[in-house]
Amino acid sequence: MPLRTGILTTDAPAPSPHLSQAIIHNGTIYCSGSFGMDPQTRQLAEGPYHQTAGALKNLDAILNKAGTSLHNALKVTIFILNMDHYAEVNKAYLEFFTSDPKPLPLKGAHVEMEAIAAIPERSSKL
Repeated sequence: MPLRTGILTTDAPAPSPHLSQAIIHNGTIYCSGSFGMDPQTRQLAEGPYHQTAGALKNLDAILNKAGTSLHNALKVTIFILNMDHYAEVNKAYLEFFTSDPKPLPLKGAHVEMEAIAAIPERSSKL
């Protein structure tokens, strides 16, 4: 099984000691959760718009360290504490992702689930 490679950059907030900013496995990079936090001061940006823009900037910095960018994202999941902030979050998101296709969630959905799973090497399901 291929090895996993951790990614660490000072251009995004440092993770907790037991976490990685991202892991590369088989040509795909899996990023840990990112906040709209300044990498040097570790202060959260003010408000949903600026926190979203900051989180996108931090994710992009991590991906740049790995040789890619958020513009190559296959999927982006956003967790919003208060849906009243959806318009501000979406505004920052759309300003960042200016070309199509955009990896957007379904507006109006009440439930969304996601999963990432490994396929065992000897899987007979394929």
